[in-house]
Amino acid sequence: MPPSAQAPLSPPAPRRSGAGQQGGYAKGRARRAAIIHTAAEHFAQHGFTSVTIVELAAACEISRAGLLRYFPDKESLLQAVLEDRDRLDRDRFQPYTRTPGGLGILRGMVDLAGHNELSPVLIALFVRLSAEASDPDHPAHPYFARRYARIRQGTAHAICKARDAGHVRHDVDPDEAAVRLTALMDGLQAQWLFDRDVDMAHHVRRAILDLLTEQGRATFDTTR
Repeated sequence: MPPSAQAPLSPPAPRRSGAGQQGGYAKGRARRAAIIHTAAEHFAQHGFTSVTIVELAAACEISRAGLLRYFPDKESLLQAVLEDRDRLDRDRFQPYTRTPGGLGILRGMVDLAGHNELSPVLIALFVRLSAEASDPDHPAHPYFARRYARIRQGTAHAICKARDAGHVRHDVDPDEAAVRLTALMDGLQAQWLFDRDVDMAHHVRRAILDLLTEQGRATFDTTR
């Protein structure tokens, strides 16, 4: 992200009471989380470039100066929104990383696709911002470039491990399969925004099953 164009306002003076200070911190964290949530909704509906700090502050029912106490500019707020989305995905995906042999990661992709249907705002946010960020001058361009590279690398590694464990066919190229699965998941999200009857988890599951051996298919649905 580019450096802030303006310095954040000075933080409020600390409270004298320890209990009061803790309450202030909790209140500040809650306010920050609310700002991130509101920004995610607005970026999803209107895009990053169309939304202003003034509009976001009004939606959060605080002043522009009040919002800038938490985020010095719109770019830093976008960074926080994207980091929050990553955190949610990591927390949900973590249990699958503990399954040996790579099959857990592939199973996690199916469950993540199904879970995402419960979060239409996050899907809309990702689809809109990833399209906008294809512009090299967009502040989120480096983030999405790194994200796609990381996802492809992690997926290829899981497929390679699953192949070594006998779960994936030996004729499957892990790098090529990782590109196709990444494209499938992103493309399904875009289609789902137009037609909520699209079963994203079903299509991801079918694509992964096509990569598996008989042994892999026999254990796939019981893997976590």
